[in-house]
Amino acid sequence: MDAADATPLPELPATFARLRAAWDARRPDFEQRRSDLRRLDAAFAARVDAMHAAIDADFGHRSAHENLLSEVMIVRAEIHHALRNLRGWMRARRVAVGWKFWPARAQVQARPVGVVGIIAPWNYPVNLALVPLVSAIAAGNHVYLKPSESTPRTSAWLRDLLAEVFPPDRVAVALGGPDVGAAFAALPFDHLLFTGSTAIGRKVLAAAAPNLTPVTLELGGKSPALVAADFPIASAAARIAAGKWFNAGQTCIGVDYVLVDRARRDALVQAFGAELAARYGDLSRIDDYTRVINDAEFGRLEALLADARARGARIVQPIAVDPARARRERLFPPTLVVDAPDDSVLMREEIFGPILPIRGYASMDEAIGFVRDRERPLALYPFTHDRALADRIVDDALAGGVSVNDTLLHFGVHALPFGGIGASGMGAIHGHAGFLAFSKQLPVFRQSRWFAASDRLRPPYVGMVDRLIRWLAR
Repeated sequence: MDAADATPLPELPATFARLRAAWDARRPDFEQRRSDLRRLDAAFAARVDAMHAAIDADFGHRSAHENLLSEVMIVRAEIHHALRNLRGWMRARRVAVGWKFWPARAQVQARPVGVVGIIAPWNYPVNLALVPLVSAIAAGNHVYLKPSESTPRTSAWLRDLLAEVFPPDRVAVALGGPDVGAAFAALPFDHLLFTGSTAIGRKVLAAAAPNLTPVTLELGGKSPALVAADFPIASAAARIAAGKWFNAGQTCIGVDYVLVDRARRDALVQAFGAELAARYGDLSRIDDYTRVINDAEFGRLEALLADARARGARIVQPIAVDPARARRERLFPPTLVVDAPDDSVLMREEIFGPILPIRGYASMDEAIGFVRDRERPLALYPFTHDRALADRIVDDALAGGVSVNDTLLHFGVHALPFGGIGASGMGAIHGHAGFLAFSKQLPVFRQSRWFAASDRLRPPYVGMVDRLIRWLAR
C-alpha cells in the first residue's frame, strides 16, 4: 500500500470520536438498519466485477469462481439472512421472574453497544470485512473498519463501496500498515473484532486491554481431518481437497493435516494425486488455481518444506511445475508431506498454504489423542459413516466448529455461530451470533405498580418478616 494512501495516525482518534458522537446523537432504529443493509446489498452487487479485478490484482491471480463462492455468495447471503431475521432479533425477549418475584415482569433487550472496530485479514479480504460489518450494522452500531495492507486494491475497493453506502459518521475505513493497525486496536471501541493469526491476535488483545474493550478474536490453528477406516478413500480425498486447495490453502479453517488409518496412508496419497490432476490438470491454465498472496508468504512455505525434508519427511508433488515459473508467478503447487515428524515446523505452526501433511495412525484412540493433546483447532473434520464414532471424535476433540464428512461448509451456514476456542479464538460471529456479539443483552426488571415484595421484606427483620424470609430461603 502506498504510504500516501495510509490514514494518518492523528486522524484515527478524530474519526472514532466522529463516529461515536453521531451514534450518541442518533442510534440507528429498525428502519435505518434495514435501509443500510439493503443499500449495501445493491451497491455490492453492482461492484462485483470491480471486486474481481481488485482481488485478482492483489493475489497475482485468484480464481473468479472462488471469489464468487467465498466472497460474493457468503456476503450477500449474510445480508439476506440478517434482513429476514432482523425484526425478530431486535424484539425484546420476555423471561420468567419466578413466583417469588410475582407480579413483576422481566425481559432481555438487545441494545447496540456503540462503535465497533473490525480488523480484517487478506485471505478473504471482502468476506471477512463485510460479514462482521453486516452483523454490527444489524445490531445498530457504527463501524470503523481496518482492512489489510496486504491487499491494497481490495482495501481501496472496500473504502469506495462503503463510502457510497454510508455517511462518514456511520461507517469509516482506515487504510495503512502495522503502525495504523496497532493504533487502531488501541482506540476505545465498544467492541473490537480481529481476524488473523494467533500471534497478532495476542497483540490486539493486549492493545485493547487498557480500554477494557470487549474483543472477539477469529484466529486459526491446525485444523485436522480424521479419516476413519470405514470411510472410502476416494471420497475422502475429494472432500479434503476441496477444503485444502481452495484459495491455495490460504484459509483459516482449511485442512491443516490429515490423520488416516496406517494401512491406507499410501492409498490416500495416490487418491490425492488423482484428485488434484482431475481438478487442476498440469497447472498450465491459471483460471482455477489461486496464487500465494506475496513473496514473503511464498518464501515461508518453501522454508516449511525444506525443514520437513531435512527432518526426513517424504515430499510428494503430484503436479510438477517449473521452479522458475512457480516463483515468478507465486504459483505454489499442491504438495503432500508424508509422515512429517512432530518437531517439524510444518506440524507445529499453522501452514496457511497448499501443503498438506499426511500421517498414519494405528488406532482411532491414537488419532483422537493426537488432536486432543494439541491446542484446540478452529475446525475439525471427522470422516466416518459410523455415527457413534463421529460423535465420539466431536466429544473428545473440542474445536471451534465441525463439518462431519466434509470440509469448510459449516462456515457458510449462517444459523451456525462461527468462532474459535483457546488459541483459535474467542467469541463468535455470523447470523444471530454476530448480532449478539455486537449487542448488549440488557436485562430489564419491571416492578408491579400495585405490589412489590421489597416493600415488605425490610428491617426490622422480626416476626412475620423473619419467618417469611426464612421460608423464601428454603
